[in-house]
Formats: sequence, C-alpha cells, structure tokens
Amino acid sequence: MEERVLRLLAEAAGYLSGQQIGQALGVSRAAVWKAVERLRARGYVIDSVTRQGYFLRSAPQKMDREAILAWMPPDHPWQDRITVLAEADSTNTRLKVLAAGDAPEGTVLIAERQTGGRGRMGRSFVSPPGMGVYLSVLLRPECLAGALMHLTCAVGVAMCDAIQDVTGFRPGIKWTNDLVGDGRKLAGILTELSVEAESGAARYAVAGIGINCRQRPEDFPPELGNRACSLEMLLAHPVDRNRLAAAMILRLYEMRAALLSGRDNLLNRYRRDCVTLGREVVFQWAGKEETGIARDVDPEGALIVELSGGKTVQVASGEVSVRGKTGYL
Repeated sequence: MEERVLRLLAEAAGYLSGQQIGQALGVSRAAVWKAVERLRARGYVIDSVTRQGYFLRSAPQKMDREAILAWMPPDHPWQDRITVLAEADSTNTRLKVLAAGDAPEGTVLIAERQTGGRGRMGRSFVSPPGMGVYLSVLLRPECLAGALMHLTCAVGVAMCDAIQDVTGFRPGIKWTNDLVGDGRKLAGILTELSVEAESGAARYAVAGIGINCRQRPEDFPPELGNRACSLEMLLAHPVDRNRLAAAMILRLYEMRAALLSGRDNLLNRYRRDCVTLGREVVFQWAGKEETGIARDVDPEGALIVELSGGKTVQVASGEVSVRGKTGYL
C-alpha cells in the first residue's frame, strides 16, 4: 500500500488530496492517511495541508526497495527480484554466488555500502555509505560466450541513458568501462562471465555498476586527486539515488532485450558516447608501451588504435589499461 501511495506522490506535480489518492487506489482516506504515516516513519517528508492534501517534500537518503519500486512500472518483470542490502563485500561477488544456484535472470542486488568493491584488473572501487548507487544484475543469455564480448559497451550505454533520464546530463564513456564527466571518473562498470568449459556457452553474466552520486571533492581518497567526480559535483544539486537505481534497472532491462539482436545499434551508440575515440592514447602492446590514436571500436568492443606509420592494432578490454597521452582521459 505504501509503495502505491508513494508512486502517486512521486509522480504528482503538486498536492494530492486523500480523496484523490483513495479513488486512484480504491481505498479509503483513512487507509491513505495510515500509509502516509508509515512512509513518514521510514523517513519520507510529506507535507499535508487542509483542503489541498499531501505533497512529497523529500525522500530518505538511504537506499530503499519500496522507493526504488515507486519509480518503476508496477508490473515490471524484475520488480520481485530486487534486493537492497545495508552492506556487502561486493554486489558482484554476492550475485555470482546466487547465480551458481537457481537465481533467475533479472536478479538485482543493491548495496548501501561495499567493503570490497571491485573494478577491472583487480582494482578496488571505493563504495562509501550514502554516497553512490552500487548495483549488480544477473543475466542469463542463451548464447556462446563469444557473442557477449560487447556486453560492457552495452551496459555503458544503458547507464548513460539512465543518468540522462534522471538528471538531463549525459556522461561520456572512457573506453572501455568508465563513465566520465568534466574529464573525471563518474562511474565504473565490471562485467563478469561464467562459461561452460566444454561447449563455450555462457552460463550467466553479472554486470556491476557503481555511480558516484553525492561525494564532494574531499570525500575521495587522495590517490584519486582530481580524477573522480560525482553527480552532485557536476550538477550542483542532490540526486535521488533511489530514482537513479530504478532508472538503471529499467535501462538494463531494455538493454538485455537488445543485447544479441541489436548489437550493431548498441555499438554505434557506444561510439557516439565514447570520449576515447579520436584521442591519443598510451597502452601496453607486445610487452612494451605504445602510443597511437584511438580510431574505432570493433564488433567485440575492442579498441582499434592506429600506430605511427598507419598500422592498426586491436586492444582487447581484458588485456590492458588505456590512458590518455596527458593523463586519465
């Protein structure tokens, strides 16, 4: 009941009377009042004015499953598969354990805080409480693992869409898996595959995303310096993390539907968002450091780099880290 009342208040442009809410939900005004009181007890600030009704002033700052669902269609196929944890070592690690069992596709884990958040190539991902959205989703595509080499690219595009849906701001993508704003890292993506040894078929894929939402410059560790940012730093106002989590889930669901049949379109969109293309980059190749111009992304998501003399090489995401000639980008 609270979830349905919350959805109406969240979507309303102004005050809604108890009678309007009751008529929309088929319940009494007394039932509406009780639902509002329960929402207030959970930290929602809801104004009430005689002859005007109720107005949702602000949502609690913690991640809340019902608040996430309030921003999603009530009949969404994944709505019963979402779990919010107060803390996890890593949502990807937790979800892989569930994936090894019978967890269905679309199972989503969200943590308020991660104590062992992970990025590519064994790097850590800083995940303080109350500051970001740390979310992993389980996918079970029926295909060979080789057909999923573009998965990280597809997730990157979906997350750009989700952020734009909520804030109006569209990040760029630093190949292969970082979302960026104002030349700094805003979010990271880690995709992991489990493969059947004999057939090469994908058993499952887990896509984990961490988006910085509320950090200020002093909240980042010193080693990140001016290389990291948050949505609040970019936009100069807070972002509703529950609304963002809902948008992420909705966009991941759309991405899953197009993952195999719409690969070309996803990669074309990735190319448009990728800020690495056209830049001079430094990377490791054949045991030595090379410099070249990032020209394109191939159908598997590998970066095509043009070396001096015109020769091109394909750099796979799992092999090396690419950085700009003068720094992070």
